[in-house]
Amino acid sequence: MSVHLENVCKTFRLQGASKTIAHNITLDIPQGRSIALLGRNGTGKSSLLQMIAGAIQPDSGEIVSQGSVSWPVGFQGSFHRDLTGAQNAKFLARVYGVETRELLDFVADFAELGAHFHQPVRTYSSGMRSRLGFACSMGIHFDVYLVDEVTAVGDAAFKRKSEALFMNRLQSSGALFVSHSMPSIRRVCDAGAVLENGRLQFFDDVEEAINRHERNMLVR
Repeated sequence: MSVHLENVCKTFRLQGASKTIAHNITLDIPQGRSIALLGRNGTGKSSLLQMIAGAIQPDSGEIVSQGSVSWPVGFQGSFHRDLTGAQNAKFLARVYGVETRELLDFVADFAELGAHFHQPVRTYSSGMRSRLGFACSMGIHFDVYLVDEVTAVGDAAFKRKSEALFMNRLQSSGALFVSHSMPSIRRVCDAGAVLENGRLQFFDDVEEAINRHERNMLVR
């Protein structure tokens, strides 16, 4: 099970200006590997995750998924704002074909939302929405997880709990992991890919990827 990107290109155009976030990107995300996706703010990391998830279409190239791929965990547009957290979880259970009661029980316990679980998502804080999204995604066993900064949410105990669960899922799944926390990346990831000026460079060693990213950050 894996995700394969082949010559993927994407340019956004707004008010006469254009920004290329993907230029002939080719990448494999095999099951069982966690790849750090590194890059400056605004390089297009979140957009790349949304392309892999199918929420944004590339201008050209191909993205082929063999197995199930999560939505971008941490992406705030994942839920219907007028439904409660519980109703959103029920909807996801139906979409992904998992047992509804099982997912509801898992999310209610893990997300620690209390009575808010039965309130509309539009009343949630950003952190609450992220915790709901993380719990829903971890409650569904995907072959590849797309994770965008979500383990940074919550207090220290919740962060530890989230990271431990994520590491457990990685025993049988692959991941593309976006984070600005190098300690988190070192704990979670075993490889890295650096996005710069629309080009993605893969490193089999996560330390090499971090070193390249940090050198890029020194160049204005």
